[in-house]
Amino acid sequence: MIGAGYAGMAAAVELAAAGRRVEVFEASRVLGGRARAARIDGFSVDNGQHILIGAYAETLRLMRAVGADPDQLLRRTPLRFEFPGEFLMTAPRLPAPLHTAFALLLARGLGWREKWAAIRLMQDLKARRYRIEPDTTVSAWLDANATPSRQRQLLWEPLCIAALNTPAERASAGVLANVLRDSLGGRRAASDLLLPQVDLTALFPEPGAQFVTERGGAVHTGRRIGSLRREDDAWLIDDAGPFAQVVLAVAPYHLGGLVPQLASRVAHFDWEPIVTSYFSYPEWVRLRQPMLGVDAGLAQWLFDRGALCGQCGLIAAVISARGRHLDLPLPELERRIHREIARVVPDLPAPLSVQTITEKRATFACVPNLQRPSVRTEMPGLWLAGDYVAGDYPATLEGAVRSGVAAARQILAA
Repeated sequence: MIGAGYAGMAAAVELAAAGRRVEVFEASRVLGGRARAARIDGFSVDNGQHILIGAYAETLRLMRAVGADPDQLLRRTPLRFEFPGEFLMTAPRLPAPLHTAFALLLARGLGWREKWAAIRLMQDLKARRYRIEPDTTVSAWLDANATPSRQRQLLWEPLCIAALNTPAERASAGVLANVLRDSLGGRRAASDLLLPQVDLTALFPEPGAQFVTERGGAVHTGRRIGSLRREDDAWLIDDAGPFAQVVLAVAPYHLGGLVPQLASRVAHFDWEPIVTSYFSYPEWVRLRQPMLGVDAGLAQWLFDRGALCGQCGLIAAVISARGRHLDLPLPELERRIHREIARVVPDLPAPLSVQTITEKRATFACVPNLQRPSVRTEMPGLWLAGDYVAGDYPATLEGAVRSGVAAARQILAA
């Protein structure tokens, strides 16, 4: 296994659980790949704030398998989309599909015409078995359904950015439909928000590594791989091997450096950033909810790390995908976000410190009809795993985990 992100560790855990001896090589000293822990002002935070939803069945299954109890590590709340003073939608504890219908009917900030239009849109998707063919952009799909502008602004476009990390004018409506099928269109608990109460490394990769080593495997951190070659019907990883099977669970733009023949598989991909700014305030500063949206701001979502992780006074502000924020000098960007936080926190003092983490290639741009490589390569014993491989989901933790599980199961079947 090359790479110890969520995809690599999912494959390693699945193989170890089946009795296979696994070795994992990770360039960083911190497990998790592009969803990992970072240290800021003595706090353990994440290189980008992520959320999970109740539909992430494979992630939750593997967490339980390695002893990482989701009920302890994730804060589960019914779906809640809130832009203070503008919009509030919460899913009641009713059986599906009533929970979705009532969430839309009771949403504050939309008129009745907009609410019924949203319900009709979901009903139409269900009638089509959540297939949008031919695939098109989310904006074009909303246009075709005469979606009211305020409903787009407060519901579908923020949901698209949150799920696909791609602006609606570029994002795949087909992939968004898959997400809606498994969340709003699924069982009631599938739409729940699962907010991590520990950093992303502790959530699964670290317990996964312990699971692998307890079963005779090994996880090597700080081991950047420079050479991968096939000799005598086996694979050599630098000076380690031979290995009968190798899973490449690295970021897609690193594939060509290890196996030049694979570079063409992702040469047509484009990338989207995620910017996360951590604002440290006095301990009394809190949001009224652990997660709040920002209407018409540079930031899109605010997270109260005090409510989630006990890191009192620490507020995370997230900006997904490309936008005008990338043209601003960092001090100006942070000043503007602070003013946006002040809109929802009365008498907000100046921050004690601010640190911004920018992942320039956080995810692939999830555009219509994107050709994504399969788990299996044409080279014997070489497999791919990562959130970018072919699958129903965009670049999410669940997409990464599913790819790792798929690679492991194909190895076991072979």
